[in-house]
Amino acid sequence: MSENDGAHTRILIVGGGLVGSSLALALDHAGIDCTLAEAVPPRNDAPRSEERNLALARATVNGLAAIGVWPYVQPEAQALRRIVVSRAGDFGSLRLDAGAAGVDALGHIVPARVLGAALERALDATRHVQRLRPARLRTLRAGCESAEVEIESAHAVSARRYDLVVGADGSESTVRAALGIGVQHHDYAQTLIVGQVRCARALDGVAYERLGDAGPVALLPLAGDRAGLVLSVASADAEAVMALDDAAYVAYAQQRLGWRAGRLLDAARRQAWPIRRGVAAALVATRAVLVGNAAQTVHPIGAQGFNLGLRDALTLAEMLATGGDPGDAARLAAYAARRAADRDGVLRFTHALATLACMPQPALAPLRTLGLLAAQLVPPLQQRLLRHGMGWRGQPPRAVLESLP
Repeated sequence: MSENDGAHTRILIVGGGLVGSSLALALDHAGIDCTLAEAVPPRNDAPRSEERNLALARATVNGLAAIGVWPYVQPEAQALRRIVVSRAGDFGSLRLDAGAAGVDALGHIVPARVLGAALERALDATRHVQRLRPARLRTLRAGCESAEVEIESAHAVSARRYDLVVGADGSESTVRAALGIGVQHHDYAQTLIVGQVRCARALDGVAYERLGDAGPVALLPLAGDRAGLVLSVASADAEAVMALDDAAYVAYAQQRLGWRAGRLLDAARRQAWPIRRGVAAALVATRAVLVGNAAQTVHPIGAQGFNLGLRDALTLAEMLATGGDPGDAARLAAYAARRAADRDGVLRFTHALATLACMPQPALAPLRTLGLLAAQLVPPLQQRLLRHGMGWRGQPPRAVLESLP
């Protein structure tokens, strides 16, 4: 469907980021017309300033394949075969291995800009997606029969009606605010610094996560001798850490990470973001639903954010594909109920790791050690961790189950 062509659709997706774009593609594959309102104008290349690297769970890879995106991503994706988790100052470690799960990979690591470019290529080939960009939501009034919106584009403000409005517009969601849905915030007083480093030896599909008093640090395998470095620091120290020259920064990261992964040699550009959790008080409202970071923004520990958001999108698309009124209250309530177990589980897991496993609480050291050893040595517990880590929790969308072991 051509851009800004004025075609009537019943579903409006506000937000053209990773989750919003994925939802539009999932609806397109189901033959459902939708409008995607994107704040960013068209561009011919992916932003080169994006330094994040995403750990895509196995279920996420299946989902991206189902909506036609994975072939564009795969050439630059690194298979994740093992995860090694340890805690500075505590005894023991946890190793999660693909072989123990009966699969060839737990997931894949891919630069965020690569996934963004892949989604753009896939969207260019859609038949059922009307794209409005640049465009932003000005007003939203939801009634029993429809949702009335005003959308501001580069040249005008247009009034439109939709059966369903989807808020996929991130942590500071305009849709969520317009609906009057409250959000519970938690400031971890941490800042996330991301970028790439070069390693003395290739990681060969092994990711390392080191928990410590200052927060987690992770090394994610990329192609060749490169790796994605995800480093959390106390917010009070973030400016000083960002100001370090490359050599000093690599030395600091090495001290935080330890030596299990070998020597870090040099660092590329890095970016910093504050780490805050935000949990919407409700996933749905009259004629509206929230997905991705608009519904929940989680601590980046465990790399759960996009994986959880994609399962939001694919579940919603699956439920809308049954036909009928997309904004029906009973359907939206059923969506919220179906997402509850997965959402609540990820929220509990990430918050517990960020607070109990990372914060300086010496009295908990024996319990943390016992937890790591139990997860390593008790097969049912390790299998549970593997399944959840691969993205199979609660009642996942069918699109991610094709390779379920």
